[in-house]
Amino acid sequence: METIKKISLILIIIGAINWAFVGLFELDLVASIFGGSDQLLARIIYIIIGIAGLIDISILFDHLDNHN
Repeated sequence: METIKKISLILIIIGAINWAFVGLFELDLVASIFGGSDQLLARIIYIIIGIAGLIDISILFDHLDNHN
């Protein structure tokens, strides 16, 4: 499970960098690379990054398991 969390964290970082570029430069890198935000491949990337965020929510609660 730790490997999945690490991969998810990398995807979340990629998503955060993409949002930083959107905010700073009005440039969506995912959309630029994959042909627009409405393209299927770009939407799949957005979904994968979103799922990675959901998976890594568990990191917030890991410290609770370690104390019990």
